[in-house]
Amino acid sequence: MNAADASAVTYARLRATDPDRWLATALTWRRWAALAGALCTEFGDLLNRLRGSWSGAAAEAALATLGALRRRAAYFRVVCWRADQALSEFGAALRRARALLDRAGATARGHGLKIDDYGTVHGHPGTDEAVRAVTGALSSALAVAAEADRTAATRLTALAELASPPAPATFPPCTAPPDEVRRWWEQFSPAERTWLLVASPAAFAGADGIPIADRDIANRLLLDDARLELDRMRTAGAGPGRVRDLRDGLDRLTARLAEEGAPRAYLIDLGLDGEGRAVVALGDPDRSAHVLTHVPGMTSDLKSLGGELTRAERVAVRAGELGPAEPASAVLWLGYDAPDFVHEAASDRQARDGAAELIRFQEALRATHEGGPAHQTVLGHSYGSLVVGEAAAAGGLRADRVVFVGSPGVGVDSVSELRFPADRVWSTTSPTDPIQFAVAPRDVLPDGRKHLWFGRNPSEPGFGAHVFASQFDAGHLGYWDRGGPALDALARITLGGAP
Repeated sequence: MNAADASAVTYARLRATDPDRWLATALTWRRWAALAGALCTEFGDLLNRLRGSWSGAAAEAALATLGALRRRAAYFRVVCWRADQALSEFGAALRRARALLDRAGATARGHGLKIDDYGTVHGHPGTDEAVRAVTGALSSALAVAAEADRTAATRLTALAELASPPAPATFPPCTAPPDEVRRWWEQFSPAERTWLLVASPAAFAGADGIPIADRDIANRLLLDDARLELDRMRTAGAGPGRVRDLRDGLDRLTARLAEEGAPRAYLIDLGLDGEGRAVVALGDPDRSAHVLTHVPGMTSDLKSLGGELTRAERVAVRAGELGPAEPASAVLWLGYDAPDFVHEAASDRQARDGAAELIRFQEALRATHEGGPAHQTVLGHSYGSLVVGEAAAAGGLRADRVVFVGSPGVGVDSVSELRFPADRVWSTTSPTDPIQFAVAPRDVLPDGRKHLWFGRNPSEPGFGAHVFASQFDAGHLGYWDRGGPALDALARITLGGAP
């Protein structure tokens, strides 16, 4: 029986392919982008010096020429990032295909079967069922690799297009729904979109409805401006501790964006207001079959982004290990002003404000996704579970599942009070999580149990959610510890299954 009658060469190539080489090539393009960024910075410094020391027609001509060269360097930088995006996703897909191939090989060895160099499975009488299982796994591996090859070829071919800058564009109003923004963006060719990102990155960096890969480029282009803004704030003496924390967070975020050996990071949004906020995806959500949105809780800010990003990443990585046939992405959504102090966390105001933004963000993920809709899961941890609960209670939350982890209450006492399907709500609280002692002093429920600060504990049977186990010693932050039952459960829920 042959797993790839018409694809023997593809099978042989997949066996010989090293995904790490493609990921290394992606990293090379990322480094070229960094070099081009340094060149853009030098051009900017030169332009500023010239403006302060030279005037007249000749000066204006020189400034115009240098400005055009800077835009060309920025354009090259964007092309490098697009190549990095395409090759990173290609390498990640090949890793998943190779994982399926390895599973097929292990199954074959376990049943005494052999797979020849052409993908043909050889067995003996009585092993037909095992042969079919191995053949199916091989076919899945080849299908993943073939789709990855097709997608990468299309994206890389598009980079060869050259175009002049498009005519000035009239942007949709800021109140336009994400699907309208997406339709407006699609009227431009890939090359025209690249020019628009180079010319006006701030217009697209936070625009819901612009594809994630494009928002990533716009936000990366603005990183240098963010550093300059922090330098200006420091010079002006504005809150030195706050400025230092923002700069530390920005430096850590920049390092993660350049990191190798980890899922490719996409910078979807960035803000320096308050204690800083950011939205970062691991893997491209627009091209993933399963997408987890992780909403963090109290004290989450730009400086603490690394720990929250690690937790989201662990779910994405574990989901990829459990279900390599389809890509999974995790988004750390710090798109709201999380409480910094206990007295702030005692109010639901910031959760209500964040819920509206979360609803729009999830709507945007639906609008920009390629192909059929992804399976979307929204997870709220600690105060973030209140944000998710408020969004689910408001109605219109575009998600297939919601998950509450270590919750102080989600704003309601029962799943029946959420405007969300009751059978798609999950929750867990470790016995050692101190959050369960955040009891409201005012009310006792009819069954004698006390309210948590924001309502009944969603992990109690009376709430009505699906409750899954987490390790006894998880405390408040250990739910994502490797090897623990909670991490596996979160990965399986993300994949659409059950713990």
